[in-house]
Amino acid sequence: MRQKDENRSAVEKTVRDIKRKTRRHFSAEDKIRIVLQGLRGEESIAEICRREGLHQNLYYRWSKDFLEAGKKRLNGDTVREAGSDEVKELRSESAELKEALAEALLENRLLKKA
Repeated sequence: MRQKDENRSAVEKTVRDIKRKTRRHFSAEDKIRIVLQGLRGEESIAEICRREGLHQNLYYRWSKDFLEAGKKRLNGDTVREAGSDEVKELRSESAELKEALAEALLENRLLKKA
């Protein structure tokens, strides 16, 4: 009996791992496209979800997030997110500053020992 329980739990763990690794990840563009299809009202939400292979709860969560983000943006509550070029520039600047700080700390330690 104990052997069966151990085998069953190992099998269930393997199945969970497989489902987790094969789970479909939607890009932001796909999410927007799907939510806009639902908002148009030409097809039912059930049909869209069946065709796209997602659960209706997930669609409604995306729809809520989409509408909340739009409402915040229209109220002016959000700041524009940095683009990829800006992110690269900020990362390189951060690396340079970290390097300069490390050098200053090393000099400080050497001066304290001397």
